[in-house]
Parts: sequence; C-alpha cells; structure tokens
Amino acid sequence: MTRSLKKGPYVDPRILKKIEGKDPLKTPPIKVWARASMISPEMVGFTFAVHNGRKHVEVLITEDMIGHRLGEFAPTRTFHRHGGKLMKELEQKRREAEIAAAKAARAAAK
Repeated sequence: MTRSLKKGPYVDPRILKKIEGKDPLKTPPIKVWARASMISPEMVGFTFAVHNGRKHVEVLITEDMIGHRLGEFAPTRTFHRHGGKLMKELEQKRREAEIAAAKAARAAAK
C-alpha cells in the first residue's frame, strides 16, 4: 500500500542532512541504513552505500530512480542457482562448447 499523498513521501531527514551543501562528485559514498527512504531530486548524483543486512551496496543515484526506495537497489538475497542433474549436464555441455570454440579460434589464428 502506498503512502498517503497528504503525508507526502518519506525521506529520512538524516540523509538530507548528510548531503546538504555537498558536491555529489567530490563526496565519498554515504553510508545509509534507511532502506525505506524515498529517493528525492536532491539526491541525484550522489553515491549511497545502502545496507542490505550484511554489507553496504554502493548505489549511484540517477534521475530514473526518483520516487523509488533506496532498498530497491540493494538486494537482500543472493540467487546462487537452481540445482539438479539437468543443470549439471547443461553446464558441462556449455563448458565443452567453450573449449571447442577456443580451439577453433586458436586453429584459425595459425
């Protein structure tokens, strides 16, 4: 459910205080734990280190990101891959194809 228009967007005041009067190009990444904070136009150009629960992920703010939340750009879960016998077979075929292509390229270069 979205936030009421009457209340306005939630922007953490500590973040605004950290960027106030600073040059976006000269400031180092700003560490932020407020993932729910909305991205405002004043933040464009700054790099934020958004905490994902384990580490800080650097996010460069662009104009397309205005209105989104900071947490949307720092995923909290890492996808490793789906497992199983079929995936192992596909990976083996892919490796064999890469080796064959490398051998063909090496032969063509000679």
